[in-house]
Amino acid sequence: MPVIRLAAFAASVVKIHDGQFNEVTPGTYLYGLYGSTDRLLPKTTVEPFFLWRRTSNLAQETGGRGIMNFGTVGVRWVGKLPMNLDYGTEMARQAGSLGTDTIGAWAGHWVLGYTAAASKWKPRFSAEYNYASGDNSSADGHRGTFDQLYPTGHDKYGLADQVGWKNIENLRGGVDQGDKTDRMPNRHESAAWITRATMCAEPRNGVLYVFMPPVEALEDYLELAAAAEATAEAMNQPILFEGYEPPRDPRLKLFRITPDPGVIEVNIHPSSSWDELAERTTFLYDAARESRLATEKFMLDGRHTGTGGGNHFALGGATPADSPWLRRPDLLRSLLSYWHNHPSLSYLFNGLFIGPTSQAPRIDEARNDSVREIEVAFGEMERRADSHPDGCPPWLIDRLLRNLLIDVTGNTHRAEFCIDKLYSPDSASGRLGLLEMRAFEMPPHARMSLNQQLLLRALISRFWKTPYQPQRLVRWGTELHDRFLLPHFVWQDFEDVVTELNQAGYPFDSGWFAPHLEFRFPKYGDYAVRGIELELRAALEPWHVLGEEGAPGGTARYVDSSLERIQVKVNGLPPDRYAITCNEVPLPLQSTGTVGGFVAGVRYRAWQPPSALHPTIGVHTPLIFDIVDRWMKRSLGGCQYHVMHPGGRHYEVFPVNAFEAESRRLERFFRFGHSPGELDVGVACIDPEFPFTLDLRKV
Repeated sequence: MPVIRLAAFAASVVKIHDGQFNEVTPGTYLYGLYGSTDRLLPKTTVEPFFLWRRTSNLAQETGGRGIMNFGTVGVRWVGKLPMNLDYGTEMARQAGSLGTDTIGAWAGHWVLGYTAAASKWKPRFSAEYNYASGDNSSADGHRGTFDQLYPTGHDKYGLADQVGWKNIENLRGGVDQGDKTDRMPNRHESAAWITRATMCAEPRNGVLYVFMPPVEALEDYLELAAAAEATAEAMNQPILFEGYEPPRDPRLKLFRITPDPGVIEVNIHPSSSWDELAERTTFLYDAARESRLATEKFMLDGRHTGTGGGNHFALGGATPADSPWLRRPDLLRSLLSYWHNHPSLSYLFNGLFIGPTSQAPRIDEARNDSVREIEVAFGEMERRADSHPDGCPPWLIDRLLRNLLIDVTGNTHRAEFCIDKLYSPDSASGRLGLLEMRAFEMPPHARMSLNQQLLLRALISRFWKTPYQPQRLVRWGTELHDRFLLPHFVWQDFEDVVTELNQAGYPFDSGWFAPHLEFRFPKYGDYAVRGIELELRAALEPWHVLGEEGAPGGTARYVDSSLERIQVKVNGLPPDRYAITCNEVPLPLQSTGTVGGFVAGVRYRAWQPPSALHPTIGVHTPLIFDIVDRWMKRSLGGCQYHVMHPGGRHYEVFPVNAFEAESRRLERFFRFGHSPGELDVGVACIDPEFPFTLDLRKV
């Protein structure tokens, strides 16, 4: 909480023009500063303020007309005392001039109250004194009447606005009923203690806008909407509803369309069967295409990517009581554990931005000790379920996992498994029994999305029958951002997932997900010589979020996207004689499990942004790959990969379609351009922390 809050404002009289900006009229201007703090003393609020008023063409007491300029400085001080006492005071002093007249006035308000808390009605007794100065003479050139500045001040002298807070001296006492919330008002009684919801209507641009109030029951909301529609039909008056949404009800199906930067977010209504899900997903893709909206885009270099929007899945029941996560907490544990032990599920369907600062970081990417802590949480969940007949209560599931399913900043929404709407104590909208899976990027085709959803349904069905509860979660360490950033090992791990599903009775084919592999890890090119085949594919690269820097309007934190990673996969390579080099540096080749099969990753700087990690390290492209004969000390041949146009051309516009994008990708790879002359490459240097990757920044 801030120690003090300060607000500033400026106001003037305006002329209102319908459909246009209001017009400022010369005359009266009011400026002010208003502060507030509740940290000065316990149970006390202090609000200092300063107001300045300027008004033109006013009559002076000494004759003629002039400009009035005066300031008001004051403080409002309210608080509570022991023994059920409360107090309040407000004092203000004014000084300034009106032409040749001087202005000097002051006002004060003091009140002391006592609440009989032991009484049923909790009456409050109060004593109050109010004072505001007046003017002794209308011709002496001095104005002593306090100017209250605002049209009303009835809290200082009663409820009848017969006079203002000026030229008064008022002493009064009173008693009022403190807590009235436990009784209904009498007939014709003004019940100020009851907050009523109202329906408002406002005509704008020929349409009547009806503001719907908050209600507790869906039936009440529908009755109000039906009455408004019937009235509009009878009057032949178009209306638009705005305001509060209907209350959540399992009988109500709704979808939302929200504009986001660069994308349109569509949240479709829940589906209770696979047929419904398939129909709605296909219809959404078709409707988007017919509206000239795309679920894919092409980058300047021709790379095929998602739109940047997520393809997040919310899983649950019709009501919180029906939610499988709340009925069977072990199901949530199974999914979390399985996802953690199979990194391919985190990376195969995700977007370009992965890692600790991404939109959906893994548990072990957020904090180093999160894996151990979530094992402790699983143990507590199991202990509670075994020791209580009602099992693990919903609120405890939230408490155990809320502080672990987070990103590095503690944001509970930016997590691979988001439980913001599972059973949050914050509000009713957070207690829906829903789990949101966020590590999914929008795929370009509806069937690719349906494949992802089918995989999720199969895993949930499998774990409902047979929980997945390993004794210990895998500690991947640096292997996570080394081995599993390469498409070969991502696909290898995903094939294990498919095999386990088939063994559990769910017939899956890894070929169904081959489009996901090509979409996520596009092939750059290949080269073959003397029975040795070399293939280049895109790999993953976690981007760093940099420190705060000054920017127009405040500060900014840039993302260093200048680093990229590429996978080099080779088959038919006798390792004793031949080596693969990148820019004449031997690669740390790791066996794929087949004779002559090896794979490695190359991390390099693709471009030089104005703000980046290690700004003194230059660009490493083009990347020149050679198949080197160690015995002959020469290159048998090689290929080149360019990040941008090899001729130095700068693309000014994005590709128009997939054909232009493909042409840009193809023109950046050459099956020639190997390193000439004698090459003595030596032995590859393997980093003990990242044995699968050659980091050109450290060469």
